[in-house]
Amino acid sequence: MKYFALLITLLFINFNQKTDKLTGRYNYLIEDDNAYILKDKITFKDSIFAFDNKYLPKGKVSYGNVILLDNFINTDLIISIPKDQIEKDTIPFFMHDKKHRAMNYLDVVVGKGKLVRIK
Repeated sequence: MKYFALLITLLFINFNQKTDKLTGRYNYLIEDDNAYILKDKITFKDSIFAFDNKYLPKGKVSYGNVILLDNFINTDLIISIPKDQIEKDTIPFFMHDKKHRAMNYLDVVVGKGKLVRIK
């Protein structure tokens, strides 16, 4: 009986754990003149992502205080996502130019958009 209670407890803990990683498929929308334009679909698996467009390379996801998507469509572009947003179905993101002349290019936003989960 003791082992059965332990097994139930472990299963309960496993199901209630929150993930800190992006997983699943999302529509990739870019904001342009206060309207959102669907560009492509993205699939996230652990620390990589891939577009549905087979000609685009896979990118990597860096997890920290802010989640960064690197090796995007334009290699000079990096996407930042606030970590507290990844549990939502609609995730706002910000685009940054790696070649910007600012000391920290993540401080300068050159565009924004949304990732919308596909169910």
